[in-house]
Amino acid sequence: MTRLLFREDPYLRDAEGRVVAHTPEGGIVLDASIFYPKGGGQPGDSGRVGWHGGGVSIATAVPGEAGDVVLVPAEPVALPAVGTYVTQRLDWDRRHRHMRVHSALHLLTVVIPLPVTGGAIAAGSGRLDFAMPDAPEDRDQIEAALNALVDRDLVISEDWIDESVLDANPGLVKTMTVQPPRGRGPVRLVRIGAGRDQVDLQPCGGTHVARTGEIGSLRLGKIENKGRQNRRVSILLD
Repeated sequence: MTRLLFREDPYLRDAEGRVVAHTPEGGIVLDASIFYPKGGGQPGDSGRVGWHGGGVSIATAVPGEAGDVVLVPAEPVALPAVGTYVTQRLDWDRRHRHMRVHSALHLLTVVIPLPVTGGAIAAGSGRLDFAMPDAPEDRDQIEAALNALVDRDLVISEDWIDESVLDANPGLVKTMTVQPPRGRGPVRLVRIGAGRDQVDLQPCGGTHVARTGEIGSLRLGKIENKGRQNRRVSILLD
């Protein structure tokens, strides 16, 4: 199982690693990864892996077997041999934008407290689908409420709970279509705010900024009809 360095420190931009396997499709598996693998609506990270005498650009990272992270080269090249020590470097600007958008989408679930039926994150924008029969009446109010939460500069932290605790508190799960993984031990919760200032707590495996102030100014994008009971709400980083 790959050690998830992005989970230990989402601000880590480069790190050493050792090649432990290749996949049949030409992917690289390291013993430890700063690259976030695609999942939960968040894209896989891109960047570069270098070693003595060679290097390759990484187009994305995806989940592998048994908790591995697979790095997908951007072009077909000779892969570093198993056992080779490499240097990993993230496309940090892209990752940081993903972090800002992901944290902003958690705030959107605070401003629109309805069940979430889907979502996606990009570098600079994101969207959530809500179980919302009617479109919200006041777009400006939603945008203002989002930016007010950003301006409070609330701390974003994590907790870990047993699956049994999650089962006893099903209201923590806001997504209807994606459930936290089971059978892998404790479940990670992302908390926004602390004590009386807490505004959100929900299971999440993605990367986030340290405080809401780091998200920056937000703009509300399109609100689209996605069926009789669904509305898609988009947000953009300013």
